[in-house]
Amino acid sequence: MAKIDDYNFAGKKAIVRVDFNVPLDENGKVTDDTRIRGALPTLKKILADGGSLILMSHMGKPKGKVNEKYSLKQIREDVAKALGTDVKFVHDCQKADEAVAELKPGEVLLLENLRFYPEEEGKPVGIDKEDPGYKAAKEEMKKSQKEFAKHLASYADAYVNDAFGTAHRAHASTAVIADYFNADDKMLGYLMEKEVKAVDNILKDIKRPFTAIMGGSKVSTKIGIIENLMDKVDNLILCGGMTYTFAKAQGGKIGDSIVENDKLDLALDILKKAKGKGVNLVLGTDCIAANAFDNDAQTIVCPSNDIPDGWQGLDAGPETQKAFAEVIRPSKTILWNGPAGVFEFENFTKGSRAIAEAIVEATDNGAFSLVGGGDSVACVNKFGLADSVSYVSTGGGALLEAIEGKTLPGVAAVK
Repeated sequence: MAKIDDYNFAGKKAIVRVDFNVPLDENGKVTDDTRIRGALPTLKKILADGGSLILMSHMGKPKGKVNEKYSLKQIREDVAKALGTDVKFVHDCQKADEAVAELKPGEVLLLENLRFYPEEEGKPVGIDKEDPGYKAAKEEMKKSQKEFAKHLASYADAYVNDAFGTAHRAHASTAVIADYFNADDKMLGYLMEKEVKAVDNILKDIKRPFTAIMGGSKVSTKIGIIENLMDKVDNLILCGGMTYTFAKAQGGKIGDSIVENDKLDLALDILKKAKGKGVNLVLGTDCIAANAFDNDAQTIVCPSNDIPDGWQGLDAGPETQKAFAEVIRPSKTILWNGPAGVFEFENFTKGSRAIAEAIVEATDNGAFSLVGGGDSVACVNKFGLADSVSYVSTGGGALLEAIEGKTLPGVAAVK
């Protein structure tokens, strides 16, 4: 594997897998360009060297079909503005040969959404997994995926993967394409290098105490990471909607709060494991409950395990906020994934804000803090604190799988 810092792109065409799956409003305007800005160091290095740039990305889930709602032409101007140069556009990522041939050093070409082709994800279309012919269709799709990736590779002299957000997927553009480049001509981009280093800091270079904060609505989506972290952390804070699954599992009354009734035994098992491993597992003791899932609903503060019927816990309560902050402040390694409440509603942001502010304080005192996962990133951006933590990850699923200890296909293919 080459190192991007040591590579000279002069006179070469580089195809770069970026993650430009950015949020758009109803008029197709970009509402958050964090991912575009995150890729700039890699893209500018290539252009500064005198290389030409071919950008490829997905957007949304068009399921292998052309869907204008997910067309990357909507972001062309934003990419051009960020790069400070014109960006050409090709309406079909598999029919760019002519545009690529005309591309001069210093020029930029953006390919249309890769996922307009089912070959990108490698999933057979129109056939169910239970169908007797699915296996054969899957094998056929694998061959098609290789051809799809080979054609993308034919556009360029070098391949750069800078899309950490999709590194956990063995897609054509994130993994298969790497097979068509020599080891000296494929590399990770600066953003990917930073992401991999941030994960290594969390898993291999732990300064203690190490505190992980896991939020969100479901225990089931976080079980893998919770179990993997149990062998590494000193403190494990579990917050958000999963609070009420734990409360109910221990015999509590949770009113109309969100709950996974089929995961009550799992919650008890997590409590038991934490105790056995000497992990300080911290759960909310009080909550801000509302009489409707609405920003303007009536609210009360009550114990997390004694919520009246007709009410639902939507945020961590004041005592819980204090308890979380007291654990976070003295920590030296911090991972935050998932909010403490329905932070999209302004009246239920206090729990998440308390976590974010405590992380900032710990960071100021020398802690390494990694914030990852869409909602946590949205939190620190909303509170204007993204620049006050050590690292904000662009990857949701990729970050979780890396921290679970899984090999990321997008990284392994290049390495």
